[in-house]
Amino acid sequence: MRVARALLAALSASSSIAAFANGPALVADRLIVTHRIPAALALEAVGEAVKACAAMGYTESALLLDAGGNSQASLRGDYAGLATLENADHKAYTAIAYKIDTSALVAKAKTGAEMSPALNRLPRLILSPGGVVIKLNDEIVGAIGASGAPFGAKDEACARAGVAKIADRLK
Repeated sequence: MRVARALLAALSASSSIAAFANGPALVADRLIVTHRIPAALALEAVGEAVKACAAMGYTESALLLDAGGNSQASLRGDYAGLATLENADHKAYTAIAYKIDTSALVAKAKTGAEMSPALNRLPRLILSPGGVVIKLNDEIVGAIGASGAPFGAKDEACARAGVAKIADRLK
């Protein structure tokens, strides 16, 4: 009986895979086209985020991740705390993972909405403002995280300044 169930499960899985690969709405024989932020723009964005916070008197760090969660650029501002880069990474990673700015995620949590248990279990996820997604049209091409200012809203303002610095060249 176990062998029959295992065989039935295997056949079901293989037919599901075939249906997925041959589905009418899917193009399985082409590569998926994605976009990446050039290194020079990534450096400009993190530099601007740190500069914007420094202008307000805060010691900030900023980090930009590509859409896959890989670090493209980071900058620890003068006198920024030791954990600020790691915290900036977590904010950017969370923004990419949930496909929204972390301030929106925090606002959702404050409404009592059910949140993914992953927030409490997976590394690099954090419920704190300061992570901002970077989009090219509707495609998320990265996220910038900022950390070091008191309260996350100020971190987010600095991250947004970084995105604004390069936004007109994301085409």
